[in-house]
Amino acid sequence: MQRRDVKVEKYRLPTEAEWEMAARSGKTENRYPWGPTAAQAEEDCYQANFKPGEGAYAADRNLIPAKTKSYRPNSFGLYDMAGNVAEWTSTAYTESGNQLMSDMNPEYRYNAAAEDPYPLKKKVVKGGSWKDISTFIRSDMRDSEYQNHGRSYIGFRCVRTPIGN
Repeated sequence: MQRRDVKVEKYRLPTEAEWEMAARSGKTENRYPWGPTAAQAEEDCYQANFKPGEGAYAADRNLIPAKTKSYRPNSFGLYDMAGNVAEWTSTAYTESGNQLMSDMNPEYRYNAAAEDPYPLKKKVVKGGSWKDISTFIRSDMRDSEYQNHGRSYIGFRCVRTPIGN
């Protein structure tokens, strides 16, 4: 089969489950894109753009998001899956999300309408950012943000799904 014969859907945001699987390189024991061990001290700032301690924003010489590919990729070849900027997912956020999701249904999807109450307009954000400590850049951490708010510490990554064989 030739590459040109593979059909793919249009670009979209990843689901929370897709994002986490990509960040962990498919390995459930990986709490961080580089493996199971945390990066906490200033000397660990070569792993990702994050805040290693109180007031230590410049430990890696980046006070703001760093250029793409400033840090090594994970074993899937994906760059910046921890720190730098957190990333939007298409998964709707709810505090009871864990009760609404399961292995058979790993995503809670809700496309909020303009007239919906504000709490229904939250989406899951993953990966942590340059302003977060190492706990918040773990692959399994989730945060939320209102879908209609822009932030200097949130970006996005597009994905596509192959269709057919």
